Amino acid sequence: MAETDLGKTIDRALADLREAFLPRFRAAATEQALRDENAKILGKKGELTAILKQLGQAAPASRKAIGEKVNSLKQEVETGFESCLSDLKRKAREAELSAPAFDLTLPGRMPIPRGHEHPVSIVREDVVAIFRQLGFAVFDGPEIEHEENNFTHLGFPPDHPATDMQDSFWTTSGKLLRTHTSNIQIRALSTIEPPMAFIAPGTVYRRDDDATHSPMFHQIEAFLVDRSVTFAHLKGILAEFAERLYGPGTPVRLRPSYFPFVEPGAEVDIGCVFCKGASGVRVGCNLCKHTGWIEILGCGMIHPVVFENCFKDRGIDPEKWSGFALGMGLERIAMLRYGIPNIKLLFENDPRFLAQF
Repeated sequence: MAETDLGKTIDRALADLREAFLPRFRAAATEQALRDENAKILGKKGELTAILKQLGQAAPASRKAIGEKVNSLKQEVETGFESCLSDLKRKAREAELSAPAFDLTLPGRMPIPRGHEHPVSIVREDVVAIFRQLGFAVFDGPEIEHEENNFTHLGFPPDHPATDMQDSFWTTSGKLLRTHTSNIQIRALSTIEPPMAFIAPGTVYRRDDDATHSPMFHQIEAFLVDRSVTFAHLKGILAEFAERLYGPGTPVRLRPSYFPFVEPGAEVDIGCVFCKGASGVRVGCNLCKHTGWIEILGCGMIHPVVFENCFKDRGIDPEKWSGFALGMGLERIAMLRYGIPNIKLLFENDPRFLAQF
């Protein structure tokens, strides 16, 4: 194309665009439509950009003059766009102000999503209700506890692994975030005259974090102190608790185990609530490791040393009293009850997960 013909073509295109862009802007009814029209002109594939790309075909001597014309039109387009955008916003504001007042007393158009109880809260209320029916009262205590109440009075030796920095969250010297709700047992025995029967739900903290453990979790401690309490009383309470929580006929077994604050101590298993103890030719399932049993809590008769530590300065003869204690993790109870595979689901608070309960 001859140099003069190219110049005329560009001049004609610029003139046509100068004449057309403002009516196109004014015809836009919404801000988005206006922005779309602006992009058709100034965008990477816009009309003015296409004209500018022809500049390379022009003679070097005339490129400056053509570039100035293009830049001049670009400034006009930008000014026109801003002016039309301001007009649109002004008209929208005027329409908003002149519209009928909004009645705040009207009901919402969108339904409010219904909340759901957390499975741990459901299980806690159920467990507390069961023990209340069995004659236990609720007793509470602090989450930041003295070392004596959390370890020493419970009979933990000074070199016990639980007292290490890597196992417990220590705050200041002699204080820590309680590692179990057994501290409430010590506070009750140290302040209240026996007999007593308490249940102590609460949050506890340990340095542990994997698929089945969390550094913060929930426990329930139950303890009963009276004259002539035996292991048979403990087993009767456990059997009744398992039936009320998991259904009639739920089998219970106790296995010997060691805890510093009970003697003798035991771990309690119930018949697997998933496979009911049988799966084809093999006993059990993967969740109970093909044993037909699942552990739910630890228990035992309160150690004489605990009575001595709590009664010695109160004039109460520890030899005249006996009792039992049991403790369970609520997350574990909830996971078994609802078939939850990973403890982290209980702490993520995903609405889709919570809506199932």
